[in-house]
Amino acid sequence: MSFRIFIVLASLLLTALANAAGNPIVIGQAIDLSGPNGSIGRDYVAGITTYFDSINAKGGLAGRKIAYVVRDDRGEAAESARIVSGLIRQDHADYLMGGIGAEAAIATLNTPAFAESRHVLFAPLADSASAPRARVLFWRPSIEREFLFILSYFDKLGIKQVGIALQDTPQHARAYQFLTAEIKKRGMTLTGTAKIGSGTVLDAEAQRLAGAKLVIAIADTVGSAQFLKVFRKRDPSTFVAGTSLINLETLGEIAGTKATEWTVFSQVVPNPGSAVSQLQSEHIDMMKKFRDEPVSSVTLEGFAVAKTLVKIIGNGPGSLQAMASGKTSIDLGGMMIVSPDSGQNMSRYVDIALFRRGGGLMF
Repeated sequence: MSFRIFIVLASLLLTALANAAGNPIVIGQAIDLSGPNGSIGRDYVAGITTYFDSINAKGGLAGRKIAYVVRDDRGEAAESARIVSGLIRQDHADYLMGGIGAEAAIATLNTPAFAESRHVLFAPLADSASAPRARVLFWRPSIEREFLFILSYFDKLGIKQVGIALQDTPQHARAYQFLTAEIKKRGMTLTGTAKIGSGTVLDAEAQRLAGAKLVIAIADTVGSAQFLKVFRKRDPSTFVAGTSLINLETLGEIAGTKATEWTVFSQVVPNPGSAVSQLQSEHIDMMKKFRDEPVSSVTLEGFAVAKTLVKIIGNGPGSLQAMASGKTSIDLGGMMIVSPDSGQNMSRYVDIALFRRGGGLMF
């Protein structure tokens, strides 16, 4: 046996012994906990932590506890990149989970420490179009799939006149092109497009949506809230729809609870307050056991994401990389997740919920 082969075998043996001895599985994450999307981040982390706690309470994964290292990036992409570098180089994270928004995801993927590693960024709360063909797995469905569900839902109700509130950014341009093409394909009518942006006179823009029975917002949380606040003064009862990445707490704070009535939002998980499936029931039970906060769509998404990651890790080293390139299905307990054979989205689940009076979603 050559000395080089001996060294390699010895290294593999030491790694196996270390794992058998119970070295923790380090899972790192940089995410907004105190910035503009802090309420989303805190709920997401609460759901993730709850599932990891439930695994650790049963002895861990194959005898190894999960060390979940989560740090606040305050919603700043540069800070997210800095934290991720530390998670890789100082904390020696075995796995990396993503944060909130396209900017954070892109900053992470462009970080030298990440580029030099073999990591796959897992489950950022961002639109998958922000990072095509990158080393990233998006757990949630694409924004196109959410738009398709919204259009199908209202099409079945006989609503054909659709307006769009567009925050005019390069990131939203692709979504706008997709949505307008789909409206035409379905035989629906685009009644007008209202532009949302700095310096825009929103009242004048809102007039462009006269005649719409449904308005779909392609905008971030603040842009959607500013539009809704003005639009509701002109039209208090037309349905306004948004996607699951809208921060509903911030939306209500800016627009006011009255303005959020008759608004609906696509959701990427089932009703978090219902125990219909095994996944939903586990989430409710474990949140009661390990947390002292109410369940939400985002805590359930975090819980489901963590459960998905644990199942993937259980398949052995390199399993996350294999999931990104193979065709594998995972049953989370009434919710199926598949490795993407096209694109980067693991889940295809979309539902819709109405923002009820006084706040909160009604499925």
